[in-house]
Amino acid sequence: MSRIKRGKTAHKKRKNLLKHTKGFRWGRKSKFKAAKEALMKAWSYSYRDRRTKKREMRKLWNNKINAACRKNNTTYSAFIKNLHDKNIALDRKVLAQIAEKRPETFSRIIEKINSL
Repeated sequence: MSRIKRGKTAHKKRKNLLKHTKGFRWGRKSKFKAAKEALMKAWSYSYRDRRTKKREMRKLWNNKINAACRKNNTTYSAFIKNLHDKNIALDRKVLAQIAEKRPETFSRIIEKINSL
C-alpha cells in the first residue's frame, strides 16, 4: 500500500484560513497559529454582535421617538399605547425615521392619534 502525502491539503487549508485574516495587524495576518486564534475570536465576536446590533438599534429608535414625543407634549409610553389601541401598524424603525427626518409629519401623527 502506498503512502499518502498530506502536504497539498494542509497547504490549501492554511492558505484558505490566511485569506480570511487579510487586514489583520502584526503576525495575525501571516502566521497560521496566531491567525487561527484571531479568526476564532473575530468570528465569535461578529456572531455575538450581529445579535447585539438589533438590541442597540431598537434602543436608538425608542430614544428618537421619545425625544420627538416630548417635543409634542406627550410621553413615549402613552404614544405607543395609543398606537396599539388605534390599531396603527407602524414599527419603531419607521416612526424613528419620520421623527428624525420629518418632524411636522410626526406631530400630525400624534395629533391624529390623540383626536381619534
